[in-house]
Amino acid sequence: MRTYLFCSLALLAGAAQAAEDMRQLAPMPAAAAANLGAEMRASLLALNEILGLVAAGKLKEAGELAEKELGVPAMGKHRGQPFEARPGPHMPPAMHAIGIDGHKAASEFARIAASGDREKTIAALPSLTTACVGCHYAYRIR
Repeated sequence: MRTYLFCSLALLAGAAQAAEDMRQLAPMPAAAAANLGAEMRASLLALNEILGLVAAGKLKEAGELAEKELGVPAMGKHRGQPFEARPGPHMPPAMHAIGIDGHKAASEFARIAASGDREKTIAALPSLTTACVGCHYAYRIR
């Protein structure tokens, strides 16, 4: 009975929290949403690897990874897919702009990391997640 009560309370709390979600809905086809989710998970993995490389003093490698996985060259990964599978065209313009700014920030981080200046590289780390935080706080896809 306790487990049932706990699960029920957890579901109610989750439903109440979802009802209070004031982020703008950015509806998109299921295939586009799936691609966006996969891309976000891959970005988290890349961020984790970049942090580890910076911590290990491997700034050049951190910059190379940031440029490849998160920077401007990483934009348009789904360009060759059917329209329904491409997240970008289904985003509100401001959401799309945040994403582009994030790619540009990652490329700038890569440039800084390539310089080998540890202090400047560490100071630039938050720029890798600023767009992510802004977008996730402002938008949702479900």
